[in-house]
Amino acid sequence: MIKEFVDVLVIGAGPSGCVSASYLHKNNIKIKVVEKTKFPRLVVGESLIPRVMDHFAEAELFECLDAMNFEKKLGARFIRGEEICVFDFSKKFGEGWDWTWQVPRADFDHTMAQEVIRKGIDLEFESEVLEVSFEGKKSKTIVKDKDGNLKEIHANFIIDSSGYGRVLPRLLDLDTPSKLDPHSSIFTHVKDINRTEGEEGTQISFDILETEVWLWVIPFSNGNTSLGVVGPTDYINSLSENKDNAEALRNAIQKSDYYIKRFKGTEFLFEPVKLENYSRAVKRMYGDGFALTGNSSEFLDPVFSSGVAFATESGMLAAKLYLKESKGIEVDWEVEFTEYMKRGIAVFTTYVKEWYTGNLQTLFFHQPENPDVKEKICSVLAGYVWNEENPFVKKHDHVIKNMAYLLNMQKEENQGS
Repeated sequence: MIKEFVDVLVIGAGPSGCVSASYLHKNNIKIKVVEKTKFPRLVVGESLIPRVMDHFAEAELFECLDAMNFEKKLGARFIRGEEICVFDFSKKFGEGWDWTWQVPRADFDHTMAQEVIRKGIDLEFESEVLEVSFEGKKSKTIVKDKDGNLKEIHANFIIDSSGYGRVLPRLLDLDTPSKLDPHSSIFTHVKDINRTEGEEGTQISFDILETEVWLWVIPFSNGNTSLGVVGPTDYINSLSENKDNAEALRNAIQKSDYYIKRFKGTEFLFEPVKLENYSRAVKRMYGDGFALTGNSSEFLDPVFSSGVAFATESGMLAAKLYLKESKGIEVDWEVEFTEYMKRGIAVFTTYVKEWYTGNLQTLFFHQPENPDVKEKICSVLAGYVWNEENPFVKKHDHVIKNMAYLLNMQKEENQGS
């Protein structure tokens, strides 16, 4: 059997894997990336948030992505009947990027992977991890390539960025139930033939059909648009008696007063894909000789587009901590990796939960708007969930609930007077 020896084995060539591999490579660490699929490949997670731009810039991946002229995302719009709330990332609390991209992930991930290869990093597509064993912090990974050949990859450290493949959580029994209620989604792409000119045509929007059910509309610069419906799994399953994903998605579009004319009867570019009970969690995020990043550790919910941001945040952090450790500097992985990531995850988890209770929607659509509150919420939506100077980060566990309660009480009083 062929044997290879590297400093770090990265499993998965998505955003997390590419960010960590590129960062370590520029710091002279020998990297091997293995990816089970062939790129370009279809994947969900097409709406980014500004925090990811910090990671792409630091990993020296920004220029290749910027050259693709993806649709710029300057904010996000939330629609509820005739009510509309628009967040502008340039009007957020604190420092940070004011924009990001809306991307067909097949093109986006392929661009990054090709840049990683161009840099001289050994990236092997269609290679599946079969076994992993550890001796201390050193690992031996058995990989099968596209021709069925087996090889041993010996590494000092593994960064698992395998996303929904969840390689190490599966092999090491690290999966645990998510704390979020079971939700599912169905999505596809369409040729957006009825797209209007200007901002209306290109703005990412979330159309709330019911408190826990929403339609996403993500326009791309290539003229296509991503359409998806999200809701409790039972609701999503009820959209088609025949469990026909295309029928279910068309029925969801029919429920949108705002978008029915734009997308009614539009041809789907591929058979709609269903992601069922997608939220994930793990028992631990690291161990001797490995770290879990991106969706291979925690995945929350797509409503605030946090997936790629947590993927790149954890990928970059794992890379930096390994680099530190490789220089003989002691790393407290529990504090510097798990506790750090969990702080950000906890903030977004609160926002997801309060979205589905309706409390966050109460704040979004309250009139007149409170600019100060909106700026602080906008910073969270932009992904700056570690900035504890923002009270909507530091006090996330009760500030939304308390504020929504006061607004609802005020509304009841006004209606009663």
